Amino acid sequence: MATNQLISLPSMGCGTWSWGNQLLWGYKQSMDEQLQEVFNLCVDNGVTLFDTGDSYGTGKLKGRSEILLGKFSRDYEHSHPERLNQRDICIATKLAAYPWRWTRKSIISACDASAKRLGKNVDLVQMHWSTANYAPWQELGLLDGLADLYAQGLVKGVGLSNYGTKRLLWVHKRFAERGIPITSLQVQYSLLSTYPVTELGLKDVCDSLGIKLIAYSPLALGLLTGKFRENGQLPKGIRGILFRQMLPGIKGLLGTLEEIANSRGKTMGQVAINWCICKGTIPIPGAKNREQAKQNLGALGWFLNNGEIAELDVAASKSEKKMVQNIFQTN
Repeated sequence: MATNQLISLPSMGCGTWSWGNQLLWGYKQSMDEQLQEVFNLCVDNGVTLFDTGDSYGTGKLKGRSEILLGKFSRDYEHSHPERLNQRDICIATKLAAYPWRWTRKSIISACDASAKRLGKNVDLVQMHWSTANYAPWQELGLLDGLADLYAQGLVKGVGLSNYGTKRLLWVHKRFAERGIPITSLQVQYSLLSTYPVTELGLKDVCDSLGIKLIAYSPLALGLLTGKFRENGQLPKGIRGILFRQMLPGIKGLLGTLEEIANSRGKTMGQVAINWCICKGTIPIPGAKNREQAKQNLGALGWFLNNGEIAELDVAASKSEKKMVQNIFQTN
């Protein structure tokens, strides 16, 4: 029988998709010192959840995010032994449902490889996506392996990613038969991606099951920060192409964000993150440098009022453009 191990999740975490990703985020190893500063600043301010994945990092840098998190965590503990927050550091990794992974042993081996890169056991292990949309048979072994990791005491908790309501309930029933609790579920959620909550009703289901809902891409890849405008300079590569398509259709939403941000003395990004918190989710915005991390931290310590939330909800619903849902998101 599995025994419960306590995982302390803060009201906001830090996503590390960009740490090692050259293609989309322009990562260079010269950034590592800045990323250590991001890690330290986050932990110092109680942001102790760091989300990663064994597929994070492009090409030869695959797994780089996990390697960096392991190093940063060790360095922080050595240089800040007196800091209480270090006890709450939770490194959550996601294991990819690659086609060659389909047995319970394959997912246990994958978690072991992540632990080696981290230099410590994974705290919260998550299934990166469901195979229900294209190979439902593959998922049985993967989920059994995920449950085994908890049952054997190799992780403190297990979670899911990109699962919809129906699939979540199916997994929950399967895990409950073994006494395995689900700690968290993460989905793409922001003012430009409300589908998982408004259409699938995930938040209500998670609340009823005692599962924390984690919101990834709460800033919609940077669209909600206000840094980019229709006729201004755009990011290079894929993000720039996406932004060029999206910006003309979200002017109303950005206008509402800006108005509320100005009245609050906050940035648009801080308001967008705070909206996610007010919706009862744990947003995990990314940060590539100290300034971005500092900006994210400005979303904490205050709350939008009901009127402001309603304004943003209306503006989001009227937005002509929405973020494309992850192709692996299930119903």
